[in-house]
Amino acid sequence: MKAKQKSPSPIAWALGQTGGHKGQYVMSVFFAIVGVAFSVAPYFVVVGIVRGLMEGNKDLSYYLICCLIIAGFWLGRVLFHALSTTASHKATFAVLGEIRKRCTEKLTRMPLGAVLAQSSGALKNTLIERIDSIETTLAHIVPEFTANLLIPVIILMYIFTIDWRMGLASLATVPLGLFCYVFMMAGSAKFYRRTVTATKALNDTAVEYIGGIQVIKVFGKTKSSYDRFVHDAYEAAHSYIDWMRSSILPFTFAMVIMPSTMVSVLPIGGLLVKGGTLAAQDLVTVIILSVGIITPLITLMSYSDDFRTMGTIFGEVQNILNAPEMVRPESGNAPEKNSLKLTDVRFSYEDKEVLHGISMDIPEGSFVALVGPSGSGKSTIARLIASLWDVSSGSISLGGEDIRHIPQEAYSDKVAFVSQDNYLFNMTVRENIRLGRADATDAEVEEAARRSGCHEFIMGLENGYDTLVGSSGSHLSGGERQRISIARAMLKAAPIVILDEATAYTDPENEAVIQRSVSKLTEGKTLIVIAHRLSTVTSADCIYVIKDGAIDDSGTHEELLSRHGLYETMWNAHMEVKDHA
Repeated sequence: MKAKQKSPSPIAWALGQTGGHKGQYVMSVFFAIVGVAFSVAPYFVVVGIVRGLMEGNKDLSYYLICCLIIAGFWLGRVLFHALSTTASHKATFAVLGEIRKRCTEKLTRMPLGAVLAQSSGALKNTLIERIDSIETTLAHIVPEFTANLLIPVIILMYIFTIDWRMGLASLATVPLGLFCYVFMMAGSAKFYRRTVTATKALNDTAVEYIGGIQVIKVFGKTKSSYDRFVHDAYEAAHSYIDWMRSSILPFTFAMVIMPSTMVSVLPIGGLLVKGGTLAAQDLVTVIILSVGIITPLITLMSYSDDFRTMGTIFGEVQNILNAPEMVRPESGNAPEKNSLKLTDVRFSYEDKEVLHGISMDIPEGSFVALVGPSGSGKSTIARLIASLWDVSSGSISLGGEDIRHIPQEAYSDKVAFVSQDNYLFNMTVRENIRLGRADATDAEVEEAARRSGCHEFIMGLENGYDTLVGSSGSHLSGGERQRISIARAMLKAAPIVILDEATAYTDPENEAVIQRSVSKLTEGKTLIVIAHRLSTVTSADCIYVIKDGAIDDSGTHEELLSRHGLYETMWNAHMEVKDHA
């Protein structure tokens, strides 16, 4: 039986992301150690000054030189700290950029359902805030924690060489301080998970509130919607307040007790000097060096919050990077033929099977329609054919080859997908159309726009093709957005076109324009159409009637009507609505 692989610790995982920047981190740690050493070195000089005074040294130049050396050490400390943070931050921001790029690339390789299952607010929170939070670990904890831990250890070892009893005295407050620290850490994971959940809920509510502001105002739901926002904001704030309230006392005690070396060093050292077993000069040395380790210890303690949250932060990022993805070969070509075949396709979403043994043949150059009640599984079939999801079992083949054996990019070049809610980015009209083919010239973009019937309205915009469309295309009407989406698909010139209710929400005038555009787009192509207006697919070579995730019937328009099944019922309902329109 294969042993379960142990997950790396948060620090080990973070260091594993540094890639080609490890040299910069090694340099940063080295500079940090030198910087902390320079910050502690003046205490050794002070030891020399005090010993000189105790021994009656009245040479003023000796003390002036000591002061200059102390000043030099502090300047060195500032210089090397700056060099350390510069090196660590330069490397860290490069690493964060690479992690964020890997996460966004990962989303493109994940099944669409896995991405859509996560709210946009939660994904934004992980991709922005959580990845930014890694900066503290890589840019500060790695160099500064290492240096501030190493130097006190070296000083304590030196104190032990002076007198082992004083070494133990210097460590006397550590156990109690550690106890307070451990007590503070108890329950931290639970509290931090609550803050993460509450923050995500607030992000989701904020995004929903802003996105739905028109509906909220139209239906007079301002108060109830705002109350929900206030509730989530209150919960997010109090998740932190409750956490801090539970840990502030042990944290305060830990911060006070751990560095309080003088509490044990002074009385124990005084008794040893009084008993004649410790020289007064050695006691002075221990006292000064014990003071010298206070600052590094406090710095170490200041990272306690970062250690408490590290596991959750890295866990969220790892959840994206380690998520199952659609496995495709990296190289190869798609078959030349453009026929499609679905064989006993089953698909489950969140452990519930929604497609049950779908089989269909779509010959090259044919016109196939998918119809059926809302929620029957039509769009799911279209997304599976477009390779946005993977089948749970069965297969989909292109030209006789399973699409899972075709590189994603090569297969994507074969398929143009136009849905009822195609997304437009907040870029110019020209760049939104050019997404269909990145190397298209301006002339080719404009030709695609003419063929799709949107050149005239584009030229009527404020800046023509250089007009920004707004977030999600908000500056354009629904029909205008749809025509630009069709222009984008037309520019791609893919041999397989999937139309997922492309005219569902358009007015009659726009629908006529879009239908003409679609006709030009699909000339000589393999066409798969999902339609709720059955009159638009009567000429299809084959109509598949989908019901409850299975094929209820299939055939031409006339064949389906002759069998007096679900299709006839849908057709009669459609014609009745059309007659009353």
